[in-house]
Amino acid sequence: MSQALSYDDVLLVPQYSDIRSRTEVSINTDLGNGLELRLPVIASPMDTISEAAMAIAIGGLGGAAIIHRYNGIEMQARMTRMAKDIGGEKYNSDIHVGAAVGISGDFVERAASLLEAGATFLCVDVAHGHHVLMKEAIDKLRTTFGDSLHIMAGNVATLQGINDIADWGADSIRCNIGGGSICSTRIQTGHGVPGLQTIIDCANTDRDVTIIADGGIRNSGDMIKAFACGADAVMCGSLLSGTDETPGKVLEEADGTRWKTYRGMASKEAQVNWRGAYSSYEGVSTRVPYRGTVIRILEDIERGIRSGLSYSGARNLREFQSTAVLIEQTPAGMGESKTHILGRKW
Repeated sequence: MSQALSYDDVLLVPQYSDIRSRTEVSINTDLGNGLELRLPVIASPMDTISEAAMAIAIGGLGGAAIIHRYNGIEMQARMTRMAKDIGGEKYNSDIHVGAAVGISGDFVERAASLLEAGATFLCVDVAHGHHVLMKEAIDKLRTTFGDSLHIMAGNVATLQGINDIADWGADSIRCNIGGGSICSTRIQTGHGVPGLQTIIDCANTDRDVTIIADGGIRNSGDMIKAFACGADAVMCGSLLSGTDETPGKVLEEADGTRWKTYRGMASKEAQVNWRGAYSSYEGVSTRVPYRGTVIRILEDIERGIRSGLSYSGARNLREFQSTAVLIEQTPAGMGESKTHILGRKW
């Protein structure tokens, strides 16, 4: 039985750097087939994360959001068009806006409407992407819309999974199963691979495909570790939750505490909301503190990524991946890595 690593199990070794300012560091990423991002961060296609407001905000900073698919075709297309139109006008430039589709039912019709509305890429969005239905869905999308469409697909957790989905025609692939903060797949099904190990394994692919680290990303330090191990971008849900740009109302308790709802798309609540019932569930619904605008959070993430690369003396992501040195750490090392004065007994 082999050992598998998660983000807290490793650290990056600081190296000589001649970078005088983190503004010298480029964090641009090319995900292939026309999808280039100035900020290698993608907002997850969840109904409490990504609608038009999130797409406009993150798109303006150079990242992208994927408009979720848990509504009617017309509504999703309207959100996509709104994000493209308002974002383009606000920033005086085109922004990337992704849109999610499933693998059955009306997904081809949905895809056509989303592309007509201005979506710059599609995300074939299922929990277990290494599946015959994914193969058939990608084939239908390629046959219908051609090779120039960027198709993101997932999720997978193995090298064989990423190789197969690449062979089926995907350009970028979401890697990780069961690692999200509101995901219970590993508990419910016993299946999954720790997040960082998934990236390490999938990065061994020899296919012309890019890797999206998706799930379990809690801070910019986790992002840096994912990039070091081969990720080309990261996907976030909980990191962006509770902000003005996420869907839903800000609710307030009697004591003045404010919060918003955040839920997994396989939770009971999400399933009942979008299809009227639930079968098996592999996620939870919770409430998170209200945190103001997502712009501040994204700007902090951007600074953290730039600083992370500079600690390894790297001026861009490709250079970083070739120079980064990882070490395993003990639980005591992880404890030392945290701000531990708060738990100290004086």
